[in-house]
Amino acid sequence: MLPNQVDSVRPDPLKRALLVFNPEAGDASAAPYQLSEILSLLQRASILPEVYMVEAGSRLPQVVTAAVRRGVRRVLVAGGDGTIESVAQSLVGSPATLGIIPKGTRNNLALSLGIPLNFAGAVEALRHGRRALIDVGRAACASQELWFVETSSIGLLPALYPAADDIQHGNLSRITELLSTLVTYQPATMRLTLDGSQQVETQAYLALVANAPYFGVNIQFSPLVSFLDAWLDVFVFSNLTKLELIGYAAAQITAGTADDSRILHYRVKRVDIETDTPMPVTADGTQMGEGALVAEVHPQRLRVMAGHDLPGEALA
Repeated sequence: MLPNQVDSVRPDPLKRALLVFNPEAGDASAAPYQLSEILSLLQRASILPEVYMVEAGSRLPQVVTAAVRRGVRRVLVAGGDGTIESVAQSLVGSPATLGIIPKGTRNNLALSLGIPLNFAGAVEALRHGRRALIDVGRAACASQELWFVETSSIGLLPALYPAADDIQHGNLSRITELLSTLVTYQPATMRLTLDGSQQVETQAYLALVANAPYFGVNIQFSPLVSFLDAWLDVFVFSNLTKLELIGYAAAQITAGTADDSRILHYRVKRVDIETDTPMPVTADGTQMGEGALVAEVHPQRLRVMAGHDLPGEALA
């Protein structure tokens, strides 16, 4: 473990905080009761935040940046992974600490940080958990650059993600679109440059660059993946058919680890991925267009509050 990367946190006096609350995350019908419960728990923990309600068209990065400039040093997010990752974009490299109160459908970041999935446990972690400096990735595609906490990917997964995400949130009208994409999608020749030297070329539907242990529907590729180790883990799904790829993903939801010789695995500081035909790229689910993907790790750039038992701590 790197010096001062993780430390115990004692109860601290009342400090300024911002609570970003997304009423549409998880069970939207319960949002008023959830907000009341969270504020009550925070008050008992001597945290009285200003509340920002996420709405359609909200400009979260600007809101968070302005709060940090005003001196806010704790930004709490009650929402799903998408809301948390949007807030994290503005906290990378800042003096503010990200606190997570999970209320989404997947809650991968809470799982990755050992944060309880109930409100009381999550607020307890804010007060008595562990403060960590975690790695983040930086993805570039075409003219866009974005930070990512979980994953950046190129290929079939980014092509399916918009429809799949809408379906998960209740828009069943996109099932036909998702199935059509799945049936017609073709693999590409991928050329990977690992840390500027090693070259790899293979046919694949998907390459995924992981920074955090969990992604997707709580899928854990490997217990070795950690955002405390200053590495990115690159997985290339080579020589798998689409049915095998889907079967593999379904199996990991229950098994939780990756163990398939057809999946190429590399640990890198930087990876450049080019394809012979344009493929879509995402960073933490945000669409970045089509083109080559460049992903690079930036160690210890995001301050977060984690649970008592931080997964991957022993690997750092």
